[in-house]
Amino acid sequence: MTKPNRDLDEFESQTRETIEQTLNYLHTASLLVGQLETQIVETGRSLQVLSQLIESFIAQQRQQGNSDSTD
Repeated sequence: MTKPNRDLDEFESQTRETIEQTLNYLHTASLLVGQLETQIVETGRSLQVLSQLIESFIAQQRQQGNSDSTD
């Protein structure tokens, strides 16, 4: 009669371990998502700065081209 109890205890133990492991995976995934969101925001800011630098450079080049042609 102890065998059914042992099987039930083993099942309970395995179930708890699996649930705990799955929760750990979920927690890790949520942390990674948070890091990814931060990297996406930082990349967006970097692209905005780069875009502004390129626009400024192009405007300067056009001004130099215009002043060279008027000289």
